[in-house]
Amino acid sequence: MKTSYISGFGGPDVVQLGGATAPALQAHESAVRIKMAGVNPLDLKMTAGDMQQVFPVTFPYTPGTDFSGVIDAVGSAVTHLKPGDRVVGRTAPSAGGAFAELLVISANDLVAIPDEMSFEQAATLPTAFGAARQALFDAGVLKPGQRVLIHAGAGGVGIMAIQLAHHAGAYVIATTSGKNIDLVKSLGADEVIDYRIDDFAKLRGVDLVLDTMGGDVLEKSWSVLAPGGRIASLVAFDIESKSDHTGSFVFFAEAASVLPEAIKLFLAGHLQIIMDTIFDLDDTRAALEKLSTGHARGKVLIRTTN
Repeated sequence: MKTSYISGFGGPDVVQLGGATAPALQAHESAVRIKMAGVNPLDLKMTAGDMQQVFPVTFPYTPGTDFSGVIDAVGSAVTHLKPGDRVVGRTAPSAGGAFAELLVISANDLVAIPDEMSFEQAATLPTAFGAARQALFDAGVLKPGQRVLIHAGAGGVGIMAIQLAHHAGAYVIATTSGKNIDLVKSLGADEVIDYRIDDFAKLRGVDLVLDTMGGDVLEKSWSVLAPGGRIASLVAFDIESKSDHTGSFVFFAEAASVLPEAIKLFLAGHLQIIMDTIFDLDDTRAALEKLSTGHARGKVLIRTTN
């Protein structure tokens, strides 16, 4: 099988394309012929070696966690899936493996996708939807009528978070660049701030901030919170609470339990899926470089097989 892999840490330029032999199929596993893989900021961090203390890898390592595809074979203990089934899933970051033509994974990490959903649409979901949901409702305890500020509203997580918060009855404020204001409004944002022109730190009375940026953006976000407000950060491992404000790091680990909800919302017309660019597996470096610019509008995807 063809795979994109790294033999050492670095930028997108360290990614190589080569062949590999798929591991033997265990009783509880399924082999998936991958059609599409979603590219996430975590993939850049894994490739750079920034996550080695949290998610250690051994070389050669194939990046990628989010994928959709078709079941190629199932282990002897797998009864809920069969060859030919269309599925979506997420691998553990230390295992990786999604930027390849074939992936062997526990069948319990796979969720069937309906005919109404394309492989492209499915591959955008696992990390972006799961992380947004966890940040808003598990860490953020968002309630109807509350005010939520979502940074990077046109990014993969931001797009999902705006729609989930809107659907939950929250007042949604999002930051984005001017070119994406109409998109973000169409997703359900009640108020949009062009971060290149306006200062979001002038806001007050925000119950929850979803932080996807860290650094100065995170530090400025504390000032906008209402008494008892919260910040749920996807990037700041060391975030700490301040006075009566709560700070939580969102550690998203498992997607299979939330993917059925994402699919249900999609089928009901409550979840738009926005894609930026689809690259071929041969162009994995270019896909990672595109994401590294920080200006992707929706999800960047890799087409692994036709």
